[in-house]
Amino acid sequence: MKRAGCVHESPVPAAPGMKKEPIPMEHMSKIDQETRLADYLTGRIPDFKGPIRMHKFGSGRSNPTYWIEAKGGSYALRRQPFGPLLKSAHAVDREYRVLVALRDTPVPVPRAYHLCEDRDVIGSMFYVMSLEEGNIFRDASLREVPKAQRNFYYREMVRVLCALHDLNPETIGLGDYGRPGNYFERQVRLWTKQYKASETETIPAMEELMTWLPQNTPADDGRVSLVHGDYHFQNVIFQETEGRVRAVLDWELSTLGHPLADLSYFCMGFRLPEDFPIRGLAGKDRMSLGIPDEEEIVDLYCGFRDLGRITNWPFYLAFSFFRLAAIVQGVVKRALIGTASNRDEGLQLASVPRQLAEMAVEIIQ
Repeated sequence: MKRAGCVHESPVPAAPGMKKEPIPMEHMSKIDQETRLADYLTGRIPDFKGPIRMHKFGSGRSNPTYWIEAKGGSYALRRQPFGPLLKSAHAVDREYRVLVALRDTPVPVPRAYHLCEDRDVIGSMFYVMSLEEGNIFRDASLREVPKAQRNFYYREMVRVLCALHDLNPETIGLGDYGRPGNYFERQVRLWTKQYKASETETIPAMEELMTWLPQNTPADDGRVSLVHGDYHFQNVIFQETEGRVRAVLDWELSTLGHPLADLSYFCMGFRLPEDFPIRGLAGKDRMSLGIPDEEEIVDLYCGFRDLGRITNWPFYLAFSFFRLAAIVQGVVKRALIGTASNRDEGLQLASVPRQLAEMAVEIIQ
């Protein structure tokens, strides 16, 4: 099961005449941390009552997430990570905005309660949302689910993704949530820049992708939707009994973009190894597992959305592998400089960007 979180940065001595920096929460006792946060949230969230207890979730390689046990109930809190941040990264205020916008739509999300943009409170921006109970599956083979039901869970993932892409961003107040123009062209530029800012070694396959992708970007077809940006089983909570999606989590990478970016990202799971951060199905006998294959998922998506045949599918897949490689490289770099949410886990990912890039090159060859 999964929930969400908060905590902080190093103190800087104040120069004469300058405002003194608040004591970051990681330099306070746990009791003092909890007292400070409880005092702040009381009166800002309806029926919120202290005292509280905080528990950091072990998962989550980007924005630290915490389970808040309060006298009035349980909540989830997400904050930015410690240390310097890449421009536009870790925008928890954008996550919060999406949760608010999606509240009364067919896309299930946690309820957003409060956004704090005052970094003096805990050292960075953070937001509080409802703590959603249910099942999260870390393994795409869905071992915990009876074989006869696994196909339903995959269909449910596709159904919710289609519901997201069918939303009109203007109608839900997100018409300005992303920039106009060719999404993939802009994303290739963005993640190339982000990757270079986090680069720790030269990876030939990444160099090849940074040349190939701009030269093979499909012409803009005008399709724009709200995209999740990190859509896979580990970011979805299912109801414990019916198998329906209870909440879609981790909207950090969401924006207005092309819906096929989400679909191809989800389909990466069919090609990723089982021991990857996103545990995939490479080498698995999907028929014996009762799980649909990549082609069936694409056909199901197109059927739900009344689309024709998807052209340039290798580009979309290669782009998704490239983008994930750039994201993981950022996690590795933060681990090396000591600002990662989970340093040891980040260091263990050092070889993953190279592996992802090599998988992408295999697709385009």
